Amino acid sequence: MDKEQEEEGRATWVSGALIVGAGPSGLAAAACLAARGVPATVLERSDSLAFTWRHRMYDRLALHLPKHFCELPLLPFPAEYPTYPCKDQFVAYMEAYAAAAGVAPRFGASVEEAAFDASVGAWAVRLAGGEVLMTRWLVVATGENAEPHVPDFPGMRQFAGRVLHTCDYKCGEEFAGEKVLVVGCGNSGMEVHVLPKEMLGVSTFGIAMALLKWLPVQLVDRFILAAARLTLGNTSQLGLRRPKTGPIELKNLTGRTPVLDVGTLDHIKSGKIKVVGAVKEVTRRGARLADGKEEEQFDAIILATGYRSNVPSWLKDGGDVFTREGTPKTPFPDGWKGRNGLYTVGFSQRGLLGASSDALCVARDIHCQWRERDKPTSDVHQADSSV
Repeated sequence: MDKEQEEEGRATWVSGALIVGAGPSGLAAAACLAARGVPATVLERSDSLAFTWRHRMYDRLALHLPKHFCELPLLPFPAEYPTYPCKDQFVAYMEAYAAAAGVAPRFGASVEEAAFDASVGAWAVRLAGGEVLMTRWLVVATGENAEPHVPDFPGMRQFAGRVLHTCDYKCGEEFAGEKVLVVGCGNSGMEVHVLPKEMLGVSTFGIAMALLKWLPVQLVDRFILAAARLTLGNTSQLGLRRPKTGPIELKNLTGRTPVLDVGTLDHIKSGKIKVVGAVKEVTRRGARLADGKEEEQFDAIILATGYRSNVPSWLKDGGDVFTREGTPKTPFPDGWKGRNGLYTVGFSQRGLLGASSDALCVARDIHCQWRERDKPTSDVHQADSSV
């Protein structure tokens, strides 16, 4: 962002940190900063906090990990919550979390561009409408799942039935009596680790985390897979081929989370769900699949094709932290800090646990600088963090 652009907008210096995103990552960063006495302004393009959880998740969603693995820093889940809180309970937790930390996001604040201005040693953040905010510390917390990924399959536009992304899917009842093609299985190539959510009444993830304190990841994977086979049987016979890399190692390398949903596996075994190959072409009445020559007819197509980062569309000068796709260059746990006061929270591919770790690190680092800060000497006027 050049000088002329700054002069066209109303440039305002923001005291403390500027956080983009009011989901779990942004709220965690703001809460950790507040606990250290560092003010923060949280910008959110939507009209509510935790927008993705509130509006883009299906109705029956629940956390697939026990709640103590998913709580954010400084505030545990309510004791009366079940082990696996549902969507509405998680949103309520987010609201309580923001209130407890005194975090009041600025809603409807869509960032169009953020670039480092070396002449004043600060980030210039331009909002839709032209307003420009200046900050020494910019925290990117828009997350890995900011925008739905909608692939354009050959022939998709000619399909006569309904096509929707899972961000618009709420409940299966609206598809009663229909034959539905769900595109996507959480991993590419239909190679996916399906694990039971619990083993002998204990969280599978909790078992893995405990074993990793004493054993190498490959050995832990062998144990988890052996136990899963005893519990679930051979999933490859159902069309679910397991990757050669173990579930925990694959998660560490790629961020791909194993599917922890025995209910879905039961539906596959009963024949209610049929696992098929990749989509080769969409036709007017259905689709042709890579593993078959005949056209299969469907009434609707649901794209479970995931989400993508939107960082490349607005963040300039973030090349030391982000790839062109908006994913982190440096693996967890060291990818939270860039140059010139740039920070990230929630891009570690480690879910809420990773976001919490990032938030604590970011707050500690900014606090050290905040204590030694000099007063701004640029020609932009001062404003407090409630801007």
